[in-house]
Amino acid sequence: MLDANLKTQLKAYLEKVTQPFEIAASLDDGAKSQEMLALLQDIVSLSDKITLKTDGNDSRTPSFSLNRTNGNIGLRFAGIPMGHEFTSLVLALLQVGGHPSKLATEVIEQIKGIEGEFSFETYFSLSCHNCPDVVQALNLMAVLNPNIKHVAIDGALFQDEVNQRQIMAVPSIYLNGEPFGNGRMDVEEILAKLDTNSGARDAEKLNARPAFDVLVVGGGPAGAAAAIYAARKGIRTGVAAERFGGQVLDTMAIENFISVKETEGPKLARSLEEHVRQYEVDIINLQRASKLIPAATEDGLHTVQFDNGGELQAKTVILATGARWREMNVPGEQEYRGRGVAYCPHCDGPLFKGKRVAVIGGGNSGVEAAIDLAGIVAHVTLLEFGEQLRADAVLQNKLRSLPNVTIITMAQTTEVLGDGQKVSGLVYKDRHHDEVHTVELEGIFVQIGLLPNSDWLKGSVELSRVGEIIVDAKGQTSIPGVFGAGDVTTVPYKQIVIAVGEGAKASLSAFDYLIRQG
Repeated sequence: MLDANLKTQLKAYLEKVTQPFEIAASLDDGAKSQEMLALLQDIVSLSDKITLKTDGNDSRTPSFSLNRTNGNIGLRFAGIPMGHEFTSLVLALLQVGGHPSKLATEVIEQIKGIEGEFSFETYFSLSCHNCPDVVQALNLMAVLNPNIKHVAIDGALFQDEVNQRQIMAVPSIYLNGEPFGNGRMDVEEILAKLDTNSGARDAEKLNARPAFDVLVVGGGPAGAAAAIYAARKGIRTGVAAERFGGQVLDTMAIENFISVKETEGPKLARSLEEHVRQYEVDIINLQRASKLIPAATEDGLHTVQFDNGGELQAKTVILATGARWREMNVPGEQEYRGRGVAYCPHCDGPLFKGKRVAVIGGGNSGVEAAIDLAGIVAHVTLLEFGEQLRADAVLQNKLRSLPNVTIITMAQTTEVLGDGQKVSGLVYKDRHHDEVHTVELEGIFVQIGLLPNSDWLKGSVELSRVGEIIVDAKGQTSIPGVFGAGDVTTVPYKQIVIAVGEGAKASLSAFDYLIRQG
């Protein structure tokens, strides 16, 4: 199952296992069960502290659980955790085997202190780059607290469950049989939903922090670069982010970040955070900014308020809140979001195997999505608002060569149709003749660009017609001492490498502002 190189790497990791544990597999005569058995046999051959039982009787087959000898850990994989989930498997093996987590001590204690019975189920796909964060978070919680159980389920392998629960986006999380959440979530986000008093405690912690010299709002590439450049100046630096990594976390292949030939968004996001943490930067995650109150005087303090009621103050502020997927804003889109309407073809594409889908948008992202999906689904209909596709010629040529793709230009999507439970089609207007057409399908992937995350800044800094923060050549906004960087600003070309440079520039400008203020 595992090649020689992977076995060598895994054996080195498993040397960190200190507590014996067993793998209990529930198998049948199917090909996937034999594939799982081969994987598990490879694992136990690499460590004398791991044993394998194949007489499990779990209702999900194939599946396997991990449990310490005489222990009480509720951790199971229903499916073969390869692809993006192989790291989840390795971490689970290490953690069940006694290797300590790198989580902060206070977070570990918070997990251990949760009372009640919590049975989590997470549906994932092997191509989903958002899923491992959820799977790894809930696996660790199950290792730390015997009241927490977790099953990670490959949606492509257990299609009957996916159809029964009408799951059309991953990761999809269920708690005690009821929907709990969709999309990327880390340990702290899950804890915040379980621990209803965490918001008030977080607000108190925010209010207790002394003022920063530089406060960066946003944790994407621009925010990370700004924090590093500020911290290297030896000034008090803080980063408040809704989620560290920002839009990069939702990006799959990255091949144009200079000096890095190829990487993936989540991997780059982890590298950014690790780099920031090398410096004395106060990182405050899971904080959504709600209002900016400019300083009353040039030598006063700016205030940033947050959704939980807390606030932070700083001599200078760098706004780097990035952008989000643009929505169609048509009837039915919100109603069927996560039930057929999706924004990540890499994550959710496998759930539409053999089905009919549409891709909205003819730029590079839309055409790339259509090409990817064409290899999975029965048919792809690509709808482009303009007269012609806007993607690179090489991508257009590839798309047009695919037999199961229909391209429709001058098409304005006007409505998402559904049966009350899931998407059943869409309506579009032919902009040439004003004729209305209906396309029957099961999935819609929206790929029509980005919107700046600047709604919370309306009435404080000057914004452009499309909501971008207006900045000058130094990143200065309309408010002295407040700077902007990255995709949320008017700087053209929304690219990671540009955001990093703009974050560094805004930070240097903020430092220059501070020293000139004396």
